[in-house]
Amino acid sequence: MESCDVITPPADDPRAFGRIAAANALSDIYAMGGKPLTAMNIAFFPTCSMPPEVLGEVLAGGQDALNEAGCCLVGGHTVEDEELKYGLSVTGIVHPDQVLRNSTARPGDLLLLTKPLGSGILSTAVKGEMATKEQEAEAVRWMALLNRAAAELMLRHNPSACTDVTGFGLIGHSCEMALGAGVTICLRLDAIPLMTGVTDQVADGMVPAGCYQNRSFYLSRIDAGCCKTDRLLPLFDPQTSGGLLIALSPDDAAQYQEEACKNNVFCVVIGEVLLQAGVPVLIA
Repeated sequence: MESCDVITPPADDPRAFGRIAAANALSDIYAMGGKPLTAMNIAFFPTCSMPPEVLGEVLAGGQDALNEAGCCLVGGHTVEDEELKYGLSVTGIVHPDQVLRNSTARPGDLLLLTKPLGSGILSTAVKGEMATKEQEAEAVRWMALLNRAAAELMLRHNPSACTDVTGFGLIGHSCEMALGAGVTICLRLDAIPLMTGVTDQVADGMVPAGCYQNRSFYLSRIDAGCCKTDRLLPLFDPQTSGGLLIALSPDDAAQYQEEACKNNVFCVVIGEVLLQAGVPVLIA
């Protein structure tokens, strides 16, 4: 299996940016139940406006993440561009009969999320100089966290489906999961974890354009009842290096949570899979 992802900086620190970009690229392999083996750097660098040391730090951050993942860097390519961008092409392995898909969730499954939401909103606040240092640090910490531990634990508990929550937001990826499997996903709004400060930043208007675009596209595909639109915005927030959304039977979900707690792996049950009920996603 192969995956390729390139992003613009969600953080000011070049080394943190490199690690986040690598974690983001590795996530697709983990979400499919695979083990990353090799990677190639893909960098776009503005040589006229940035010193070469910046690129060195970005690549070093990417290497940090690859080392943690046990993934070997085998090459790459850099081109001159007006805007700094960085990502990786990652190759991994998985047995053909064990590939996890986002289209095979079963009615009765519970849904677990392995990172809180809000990286897009907090990154927007950082760029607008509205985020506190604590909020910026929290966003960087979650984006830089590999999905490796969550994925390895998942593989021990018979997942029926999995995806990583990235650019389409939680709602978008939940819709894809529901439509692919012919089911309805019920998300429990009060159970969905948010990074610290997200609600305040939404109130201050620090919402990325991609969040509104996701809302415009997916709003007709959900039934949110009487929920206020602003309260739903974090669910549409495009995530960079977001967590895994995992469908597990109730028994397997309970065992996953128990082991996750013992091994310091973040996870929260945020909903369940229902028989098809008119719309792909219900918000309860």
